[in-house]
Order: sequence, then C-alpha cells, then structure tokens
Amino acid sequence: MREKLRGLYVIIDPAVAGERDVAWIAAEAIAGGARLIQWRDKLREKGLQLPDLDAIARVCRENGVPLIVNDDVDVALVAGADGVHIGQKDLPVAAVRKIVPREWIVGASTNNVAEARQAAADGADYVSVGNLFGTTSKEDTRPATLEMLHAVCAAVSVPVCGIGGINESNIRSVVDTGAAMACVISAVVAAEDPREAARRLSAAF
Repeated sequence: MREKLRGLYVIIDPAVAGERDVAWIAAEAIAGGARLIQWRDKLREKGLQLPDLDAIARVCRENGVPLIVNDDVDVALVAGADGVHIGQKDLPVAAVRKIVPREWIVGASTNNVAEARQAAADGADYVSVGNLFGTTSKEDTRPATLEMLHAVCAAVSVPVCGIGGINESNIRSVVDTGAAMACVISAVVAAEDPREAARRLSAAF
C-alpha cells in the first residue's frame, strides 16, 4: 500500500458529511480519483463509529484504496484498516510502530522541518504539513505556509502531504511545492457532487 501514497487524499468526517451516507461519499470520492481515504470522527464513541467505518473499509478494499484511521490504533485494528494517522499529541510514531502490523502505513501530522524529520526517523511512512489555508474542520491547528511545505518536501525522503483548507482554487500551489499528496475534507465531503469534486481536485496531480 505504501506505493499508493500519491495524489488526492480524502478525509471522511461524519460531522462534515451531515446526513449523507459516508460510505457513498467514500465510493464517489474514489470514483473521482481519490487515492487514499482517511476516517476521522472526533465526536462519537468508538463503538458507534464501527458500522460506518466497516462500510467504508469494504468500499476501500473493493477498490484497492488504502484506508487510514485518524488517531485510534485500536479502532483501525478492529476495522481491518491499512494504517493510522497520528498527531503531535497522540502516541509517538515510534511507539505506534511497536504495536501495529509491519505492513501498516503510519502517517504523522507535522508543522515544520524538525517535526517532519523526527517523524520520518521514528518510522512514519508519510508526514502531513498544515494548516496551510485555514480550516473549519479542526480547531487546534497551527498555521503553516507553502514555503514550509516546500522546505519539508526537501528535508525528508518520505512522501509529504499538504493539509488545511485545500480546495480547487489552491490545490495546484500545493502540488507545485513538491508535495506527493493533498488532503481535503470539505472540498469533497461537503460538495454537492463528491465524485466531480474529487475529479477536479485530483486533476492537479
């Protein structure tokens, strides 16, 4: 799955999806060109997430697309996901590596070159850099710039992902930094036509 760390990376957040079926959104995003899917639910208890996550996992398996779970290693294991994404305040990358399958993708949120280098040294398969353009989907984020994203791309050998307020108007500038991936939430999950939104965004790659 690590060779698939390229292109449009869509985070499925039920708080953004509203009443729409999250598995349908995932399927439409993949049909439009999404190369990776992440599940992120910051509001519900873990057990309540499982039916939605299981449905998304089936969609990802059917399409050969990696499924990453945000933060919760235990939930990711139960769902049969392909990896986990962790933040600076979660379990350290090195600790996560000790408890997850060897083949799993481990991603890490970073904000600067030092954090990115540390994450890569500790075993992260990719690092994300944000918040690039401002976001309403997460409150406790630190600002980042395209210049910092470019610097991280030059500093680490693992794939780098830009995140934070990315949409059709600015995704090209993210790709131009050398980032391997661009992560979006609202630009696809809240779009009237998620498939078309993903198609337009993925065209930047």
